[in-house]
Amino acid sequence: MKTNRHVFVSDSVTRGHPDKLCDQVSDAIVDRYLARDPAARVTAECAVASGIVFLAARTRSEATVDLSAVARETIDAVGYRPGEFDGRQCTLMTTVVGAADERIPVGADGTAPEDLAERMVAREQVTAAGFACRQTETLMPLPIVLAHELARGLDEARAAGLLPWLSPDCKTQVAVEFEGRAPRRVVAVALTLTGDQETAPPPAAARALVLETVVEPVLAARPGLSDGKTRLLVQPLTGLSPGGPALHAGLTGRKTAVDSYGEYGHHGGAALSGKDPFRIDRLGAYAARYLAANIVAAGLAEECEVQVSYGIGEAAPLSLFVQTFGTGRLDDQAIAAAGREFLDLRPGALLRTLRLPATQRGELLQQLAVYGHMGRADLGAPWEDTTRAVELEDLAETLT
Repeated sequence: MKTNRHVFVSDSVTRGHPDKLCDQVSDAIVDRYLARDPAARVTAECAVASGIVFLAARTRSEATVDLSAVARETIDAVGYRPGEFDGRQCTLMTTVVGAADERIPVGADGTAPEDLAERMVAREQVTAAGFACRQTETLMPLPIVLAHELARGLDEARAAGLLPWLSPDCKTQVAVEFEGRAPRRVVAVALTLTGDQETAPPPAAARALVLETVVEPVLAARPGLSDGKTRLLVQPLTGLSPGGPALHAGLTGRKTAVDSYGEYGHHGGAALSGKDPFRIDRLGAYAARYLAANIVAAGLAEECEVQVSYGIGEAAPLSLFVQTFGTGRLDDQAIAAAGREFLDLRPGALLRTLRLPATQRGELLQQLAVYGHMGRADLGAPWEDTTRAVELEDLAETLT
Protein backbone atom coordinates (compact mmCIF):
# COMPACT_ATOMS: atom_id res chain seq x y z
CA MET A 1 0.00 0.00 0.00
CA LYS A 2 1.48 3.32 -1.08
CA THR A 3 1.89 6.08 1.47
CA ASN A 4 0.16 9.33 0.58
CA ARG A 5 2.86 11.89 -0.22
CA HIS A 6 1.85 15.46 -0.85
CA VAL A 7 3.12 19.03 -0.49
CA PHE A 8 1.39 21.57 1.75
CA VAL A 9 2.06 25.31 1.56
CA SER A 10 1.51 28.05 4.16
CA ASP A 11 2.13 31.80 3.95
CA SER A 12 2.90 34.60 6.37
CA VAL A 13 3.58 38.32 6.11
CA THR A 14 5.71 40.86 7.94
CA ARG A 15 4.55 43.67 10.21
CA GLY A 16 4.18 46.25 7.46
CA HIS A 17 1.91 44.27 5.15
CA PRO A 18 -1.18 46.50 4.80
CA ASP A 19 -3.59 43.86 6.12
CA LYS A 20 -1.35 43.21 9.13
CA LEU A 21 -0.91 46.94 9.64
CA CYS A 22 -4.70 47.24 9.90
CA ASP A 23 -4.86 44.31 12.32
CA GLN A 24 -2.25 45.96 14.55
CA VAL A 25 -4.07 49.30 14.54
CA SER A 26 -7.40 47.64 15.34
CA ASP A 27 -5.97 45.54 18.17
CA ALA A 28 -3.99 48.48 19.56
CA ILE A 29 -7.29 50.35 19.89
CA VAL A 30 -8.93 47.40 21.69
CA ASP A 31 -5.88 47.09 23.96
CA ARG A 32 -6.06 50.77 24.86
CA TYR A 33 -9.75 50.58 25.76
CA LEU A 34 -9.29 47.46 27.89
CA ALA A 35 -6.31 48.96 29.72
CA ARG A 36 -8.52 51.85 30.83
CA ASP A 37 -11.82 49.99 31.15
CA PRO A 38 -11.64 46.17 31.51
CA ALA A 39 -15.38 45.91 30.82
CA ALA A 40 -15.22 47.91 27.59
CA ARG A 41 -17.08 46.58 24.57
CA VAL A 42 -15.32 47.58 21.40
CA THR A 43 -14.88 46.54 17.80
CA ALA A 44 -12.45 48.45 15.61
CA GLU A 45 -11.87 48.10 11.90
CA CYS A 46 -9.18 49.77 9.86
CA ALA A 47 -8.61 50.23 6.14
CA VAL A 48 -5.50 51.73 4.53
CA ALA A 49 -4.57 52.84 1.06
CA SER A 50 -1.91 55.16 -0.31
CA GLY A 51 -1.76 58.07 2.15
CA ILE A 52 -5.15 57.28 3.74
CA VAL A 53 -6.26 55.52 6.93
CA PHE A 54 -9.94 54.93 7.72
CA LEU A 55 -11.06 53.82 11.19
CA ALA A 56 -14.54 52.63 12.14
CA ALA A 57 -15.22 51.76 15.77
CA ARG A 58 -18.21 50.76 17.85
CA THR A 59 -17.70 51.21 21.55
CA ARG A 60 -19.51 51.03 24.85
CA SER A 61 -17.05 52.10 27.48
CA GLU A 62 -16.40 54.45 30.35
CA ALA A 63 -12.99 55.19 28.84
CA THR A 64 -12.05 57.71 26.18
CA VAL A 65 -9.43 56.77 23.59
CA ASP A 66 -7.90 58.99 20.90
CA LEU A 67 -8.21 56.59 17.97
CA SER A 68 -6.21 58.79 15.61
CA ALA A 69 -3.28 59.00 18.01
CA VAL A 70 -3.24 55.25 18.54
CA ALA A 71 -3.31 54.63 14.79
CA ARG A 72 -0.48 57.05 14.07
CA GLU A 73 1.70 55.62 16.86
CA THR A 74 1.13 52.09 15.61
CA ILE A 75 1.94 52.96 12.01
CA ASP A 76 5.11 54.83 13.00
CA ALA A 77 6.33 51.87 15.06
CA VAL A 78 6.22 49.59 12.00
CA GLY A 79 9.09 51.55 10.45
CA TYR A 80 8.10 52.69 6.99
CA ARG A 81 10.58 54.97 5.24
CA PRO A 82 9.59 58.35 3.77
CA GLY A 83 7.82 57.69 0.48
CA GLU A 84 6.38 54.36 1.66
CA PHE A 85 3.85 55.42 4.29
CA ASP A 86 3.94 58.23 6.85
CA GLY A 87 1.83 57.74 9.96
CA ARG A 88 2.17 61.40 10.93
CA GLN A 89 1.29 62.91 7.57
CA CYS A 90 -1.31 60.47 6.19
CA THR A 91 -4.95 61.51 6.00
CA LEU A 92 -6.85 59.81 8.81
CA MET A 93 -10.64 59.57 8.96
CA THR A 94 -12.56 58.14 11.90
CA THR A 95 -16.13 57.26 12.70
CA VAL A 96 -17.08 56.19 16.22
CA VAL A 97 -20.59 55.12 17.21
CA GLY A 98 -22.03 53.62 20.35
CA ALA A 99 -22.24 49.85 20.56
CA ALA A 100 -25.42 48.05 21.58
CA ASP A 101 -23.37 45.30 23.24
CA GLU A 102 -24.07 44.80 26.92
CA ARG A 103 -21.17 45.72 29.20
CA ILE A 104 -19.96 42.57 30.94
CA PRO A 105 -19.29 43.12 34.65
CA VAL A 106 -15.66 42.37 35.47
CA GLY A 107 -13.49 43.30 38.42
CA ALA A 108 -11.16 46.26 38.50
CA ASP A 109 -8.31 43.82 37.79
CA GLY A 110 -10.10 42.59 34.67
CA THR A 111 -11.14 39.25 36.16
CA ALA A 112 -14.59 37.92 35.24
CA PRO A 113 -16.90 37.16 38.22
CA GLU A 114 -17.59 33.54 39.18
CA ASP A 115 -21.29 33.68 38.35
CA LEU A 116 -20.75 35.06 34.84
CA ALA A 117 -21.04 31.57 33.33
CA GLU A 118 -24.70 31.51 34.36
CA ARG A 119 -25.50 34.96 33.01
CA MET A 120 -23.49 35.40 29.80
CA VAL A 121 -24.77 34.02 26.48
CA ALA A 122 -23.38 34.03 22.97
CA ARG A 123 -24.36 37.12 20.99
CA GLU A 124 -23.27 35.73 17.65
CA GLN A 125 -23.84 32.47 15.79
CA VAL A 126 -20.36 30.98 15.51
CA THR A 127 -18.56 27.74 14.75
CA ALA A 128 -15.07 28.10 16.21
CA ALA A 129 -12.26 25.74 15.27
CA GLY A 130 -9.03 24.83 17.01
CA PHE A 131 -6.14 22.61 15.99
CA ALA A 132 -3.00 21.09 17.53
CA CYS A 133 -0.43 18.50 16.46
CA ARG A 134 3.01 17.13 17.31
CA GLN A 135 4.78 18.59 14.27
CA THR A 136 6.46 21.37 16.30
CA GLU A 137 7.25 22.15 19.92
CA THR A 138 4.38 24.66 20.00
CA LEU A 139 1.91 21.97 18.84
CA MET A 140 1.39 23.84 15.58
CA PRO A 141 1.65 22.72 11.93
CA LEU A 142 5.21 22.98 10.61
CA PRO A 143 4.48 24.99 7.41
CA ILE A 144 2.87 27.97 9.19
CA VAL A 145 5.47 27.92 11.98
CA LEU A 146 8.31 28.17 9.46
CA ALA A 147 6.49 30.88 7.50
CA HIS A 148 6.03 32.94 10.69
CA GLU A 149 9.68 32.43 11.71
CA LEU A 150 10.84 33.70 8.32
CA ALA A 151 8.53 36.73 8.54
CA ARG A 152 9.81 37.53 12.02
CA GLY A 153 13.37 37.05 10.80
CA LEU A 154 12.89 39.59 8.01
CA ASP A 155 11.40 42.11 10.45
CA GLU A 156 14.20 41.62 12.98
CA ALA A 157 16.96 41.83 10.34
CA ARG A 158 15.51 45.07 8.97
CA ALA A 159 15.10 46.58 12.45
CA ALA A 160 18.68 45.59 13.39
CA GLY A 161 20.07 47.31 10.30
CA LEU A 162 21.22 44.06 8.67
CA LEU A 163 18.83 44.59 5.74
CA PRO A 164 18.26 48.37 5.92
CA TRP A 165 17.01 48.59 2.35
CA LEU A 166 14.14 46.20 3.03
CA SER A 167 10.58 47.45 3.37
CA PRO A 168 8.47 46.29 6.35
CA ASP A 169 6.02 44.82 3.81
CA CYS A 170 7.21 41.35 2.74
CA LYS A 171 5.70 37.89 2.32
CA THR A 172 6.98 34.42 3.11
CA GLN A 173 5.89 31.03 1.82
CA VAL A 174 6.99 27.55 2.86
CA ALA A 175 6.21 24.30 1.04
CA VAL A 176 6.59 21.10 3.08
CA GLU A 177 6.36 17.55 1.79
CA PHE A 178 4.27 15.24 3.96
CA GLU A 179 4.14 11.48 4.13
CA GLY A 180 0.64 10.84 5.35
CA ARG A 181 0.22 13.34 8.19
CA ALA A 182 3.95 13.59 9.00
CA PRO A 183 6.25 16.32 7.60
CA ARG A 184 9.35 14.94 5.90
CA ARG A 185 11.21 17.79 4.17
CA VAL A 186 11.03 21.42 3.16
CA VAL A 187 10.51 21.47 -0.60
CA ALA A 188 10.73 25.22 -1.13
CA VAL A 189 11.01 28.57 0.61
CA ALA A 190 9.87 31.69 -1.25
CA LEU A 191 10.29 35.28 -0.08
CA THR A 192 8.58 38.18 -1.81
CA LEU A 193 10.36 41.41 -0.93
CA THR A 194 9.75 45.12 -1.34
CA GLY A 195 12.26 47.82 -0.55
CA ASP A 196 14.51 50.62 -1.74
CA GLN A 197 16.13 49.69 -5.02
CA GLU A 198 18.62 52.57 -4.85
CA THR A 199 20.20 51.43 -1.58
CA ALA A 200 19.87 47.67 -2.05
CA PRO A 201 23.02 45.73 -2.96
CA PRO A 202 23.34 44.06 -6.37
CA PRO A 203 20.88 41.18 -6.92
CA ALA A 204 23.27 38.32 -6.22
CA ALA A 205 24.59 39.99 -3.08
CA ALA A 206 21.06 40.83 -1.89
CA ARG A 207 19.94 37.22 -2.32
CA ALA A 208 23.00 35.87 -0.51
CA LEU A 209 22.51 38.34 2.34
CA VAL A 210 18.83 37.46 2.80
CA LEU A 211 19.57 33.73 2.75
CA GLU A 212 22.45 34.04 5.21
CA THR A 213 20.68 36.45 7.56
CA VAL A 214 17.14 35.02 7.60
CA VAL A 215 16.52 31.76 5.76
CA GLU A 216 19.51 29.64 6.76
CA PRO A 217 19.13 30.23 10.54
CA VAL A 218 15.45 29.25 10.39
CA LEU A 219 16.13 26.05 8.48
CA ALA A 220 19.23 25.20 10.53
CA ALA A 221 17.12 25.24 13.71
CA ARG A 222 15.36 22.10 12.42
CA PRO A 223 18.08 19.79 11.08
CA GLY A 224 17.14 17.23 8.47
CA LEU A 225 14.18 19.12 7.01
CA SER A 226 16.12 20.85 4.25
CA ASP A 227 18.64 19.41 1.83
CA GLY A 228 20.37 20.20 -1.44
CA LYS A 229 17.06 19.84 -3.25
CA THR A 230 15.27 22.53 -1.21
CA ARG A 231 14.49 25.47 -3.49
CA LEU A 232 15.28 28.89 -2.02
CA LEU A 233 13.53 31.65 -3.93
CA VAL A 234 13.96 35.38 -3.33
CA GLN A 235 11.71 37.55 -5.49
CA PRO A 236 12.25 40.01 -6.95
CA LEU A 237 16.00 40.40 -7.13
CA THR A 238 15.78 43.46 -9.37
CA GLY A 239 13.25 46.22 -9.65
CA LEU A 240 12.38 46.45 -5.96
CA SER A 241 9.37 48.68 -5.37
CA PRO A 242 8.28 50.48 -2.19
CA GLY A 243 5.89 48.37 -0.16
CA GLY A 244 2.97 49.04 2.13
CA PRO A 245 -0.24 50.90 1.30
CA ALA A 246 1.54 52.71 -1.52
CA LEU A 247 1.64 49.34 -3.28
CA HIS A 248 -1.62 47.69 -2.17
CA ALA A 249 -4.52 48.45 0.16
CA GLY A 250 -5.19 46.73 3.48
CA LEU A 251 -8.13 45.80 5.68
CA THR A 252 -8.59 44.35 9.18
CA GLY A 253 -9.32 40.62 9.30
CA ARG A 254 -8.17 39.51 5.86
CA LYS A 255 -5.44 37.18 7.11
CA THR A 256 -7.43 34.70 9.20
CA ALA A 257 -5.54 31.69 7.81
CA VAL A 258 -2.22 33.37 8.62
CA ASP A 259 -3.54 34.18 12.10
CA SER A 260 -4.53 30.58 12.81
CA TYR A 261 -3.10 27.41 11.25
CA GLY A 262 -1.96 28.34 7.77
CA GLU A 263 -5.00 26.46 6.43
CA TYR A 264 -3.56 23.12 7.62
CA GLY A 265 -6.41 23.06 10.13
CA HIS A 266 -9.83 24.65 9.84
CA HIS A 267 -10.54 28.11 11.20
CA GLY A 268 -13.86 29.78 11.90
CA GLY A 269 -13.46 32.35 9.15
CA ALA A 270 -14.31 35.37 11.30
CA ALA A 271 -11.63 37.99 11.86
CA LEU A 272 -9.79 37.63 15.16
CA SER A 273 -8.35 41.14 15.37
CA GLY A 274 -10.24 44.29 16.28
CA LYS A 275 -12.66 42.67 18.75
CA ASP A 276 -12.84 42.65 22.52
CA PRO A 277 -12.40 39.19 24.09
CA PHE A 278 -16.09 39.06 25.08
CA ARG A 279 -16.94 38.35 21.43
CA ILE A 280 -17.56 34.62 21.10
CA ASP A 281 -15.98 34.42 17.63
CA ARG A 282 -12.65 35.52 19.11
CA LEU A 283 -13.07 33.87 22.51
CA GLY A 284 -14.32 30.63 20.93
CA ALA A 285 -11.31 30.39 18.60
CA TYR A 286 -8.95 30.64 21.55
CA ALA A 287 -10.98 28.15 23.57
CA ALA A 288 -10.98 25.61 20.73
CA ARG A 289 -7.20 25.94 20.41
CA TYR A 290 -6.84 25.51 24.19
CA LEU A 291 -8.84 22.29 24.17
CA ALA A 292 -7.07 20.88 21.09
CA ALA A 293 -3.64 21.70 22.53
CA ASN A 294 -4.46 20.00 25.83
CA ILE A 295 -5.80 16.91 24.08
CA VAL A 296 -2.50 16.53 22.23
CA ALA A 297 -0.37 17.44 25.27
CA ALA A 298 -2.27 14.83 27.30
CA GLY A 299 -1.20 12.16 24.82
CA LEU A 300 -4.79 11.42 23.81
CA ALA A 301 -3.91 12.08 20.15
CA GLU A 302 -0.99 13.06 17.97
CA GLU A 303 -3.19 15.46 16.02
CA CYS A 304 -6.53 16.98 16.92
CA GLU A 305 -9.11 19.37 15.54
CA VAL A 306 -11.88 20.78 17.72
CA GLN A 307 -15.03 22.48 16.44
CA VAL A 308 -17.42 24.25 18.82
CA SER A 309 -20.73 25.70 17.60
CA TYR A 310 -22.63 28.45 19.43
CA GLY A 311 -26.16 29.72 18.89
CA ILE A 312 -27.36 33.27 19.51
CA GLY A 313 -28.82 33.77 22.96
CA GLU A 314 -27.51 30.52 24.44
CA ALA A 315 -24.66 29.92 26.85
CA ALA A 316 -23.95 26.22 26.32
CA PRO A 317 -22.56 25.38 22.88
CA LEU A 318 -24.82 23.55 20.47
CA SER A 319 -22.15 20.99 19.69
CA LEU A 320 -18.56 19.91 20.28
CA PHE A 321 -16.88 17.90 17.55
CA VAL A 322 -13.44 16.32 17.91
CA GLN A 323 -11.45 14.69 15.12
CA THR A 324 -8.06 13.05 15.61
CA PHE A 325 -7.44 11.79 12.05
CA GLY A 326 -6.81 8.24 13.19
CA THR A 327 -4.16 9.27 15.75
CA GLY A 328 -6.34 9.08 18.87
CA ARG A 329 -5.51 6.80 21.78
CA LEU A 330 -9.26 6.61 22.35
CA ASP A 331 -12.07 7.04 19.84
CA ASP A 332 -12.99 10.60 18.97
CA GLN A 333 -16.33 10.54 20.77
CA ALA A 334 -14.66 9.46 24.01
CA ILE A 335 -12.13 12.26 23.71
CA ALA A 336 -14.94 14.75 23.04
CA ALA A 337 -16.76 13.53 26.15
CA ALA A 338 -13.63 14.05 28.23
CA GLY A 339 -13.23 17.49 26.65
CA ARG A 340 -16.72 18.51 27.78
CA GLU A 341 -15.88 17.54 31.34
CA PHE A 342 -12.47 19.19 31.21
CA LEU A 343 -13.48 22.58 29.82
CA ASP A 344 -16.68 24.49 30.54
CA LEU A 345 -17.35 25.95 27.09
CA ARG A 346 -19.90 28.53 28.17
CA PRO A 347 -18.60 32.03 27.28
CA GLY A 348 -18.64 33.31 30.86
CA ALA A 349 -16.69 30.29 32.10
CA LEU A 350 -14.16 30.58 29.28
CA LEU A 351 -13.38 34.16 30.27
CA ARG A 352 -12.28 32.90 33.69
CA THR A 353 -10.40 29.85 32.41
CA LEU A 354 -8.49 31.87 29.82
CA ARG A 355 -8.00 34.81 32.21
CA LEU A 356 -9.74 37.25 29.90
CA PRO A 357 -9.95 40.18 29.58
CA ALA A 358 -7.32 40.64 32.32
CA THR A 359 -4.58 39.07 30.18
CA GLN A 360 -5.27 41.56 27.43
CA ARG A 361 -4.55 44.65 29.48
CA GLY A 362 -1.43 46.12 27.91
CA GLU A 363 -0.34 45.21 24.41
CA LEU A 364 -1.03 41.48 24.05
CA LEU A 365 -3.67 41.83 21.36
CA GLN A 366 -1.50 44.11 19.27
CA GLN A 367 1.38 41.64 19.60
CA LEU A 368 -0.88 38.79 18.50
CA ALA A 369 -1.74 40.72 15.34
CA VAL A 370 1.55 39.59 13.74
CA TYR A 371 3.13 36.11 13.51
CA GLY A 372 -0.13 34.36 14.43
CA HIS A 373 -2.61 34.20 17.31
CA MET A 374 -2.01 30.50 17.95
CA GLY A 375 1.13 28.79 19.16
CA ARG A 376 2.19 32.00 20.92
CA ALA A 377 3.86 30.60 24.00
CA ASP A 378 6.37 33.45 23.59
CA LEU A 379 3.65 35.87 24.67
CA GLY A 380 2.27 33.73 27.47
CA ALA A 381 -1.08 33.45 25.68
CA PRO A 382 -3.31 31.52 28.13
CA TRP A 383 -4.86 29.35 25.41
CA GLU A 384 -1.38 27.82 24.94
CA ASP A 385 -1.23 26.66 28.58
CA THR A 386 -1.12 22.85 28.79
CA THR A 387 -0.34 22.51 32.49
CA ARG A 388 -3.77 20.92 33.06
CA ALA A 389 -3.24 18.25 30.40
CA VAL A 390 -2.72 15.53 33.00
CA GLU A 391 -6.15 16.37 34.41
CA LEU A 392 -7.67 15.80 30.98
CA GLU A 393 -5.83 12.50 30.60
CA ASP A 394 -7.18 11.30 33.95
CA LEU A 395 -10.71 12.33 32.97
CA ALA A 396 -10.48 10.40 29.71
CA GLU A 397 -9.32 7.26 31.52
CA THR A 398 -12.13 7.58 34.07
CA LEU A 399 -14.83 7.99 31.43
CA THR A 400 -13.65 4.92 29.53
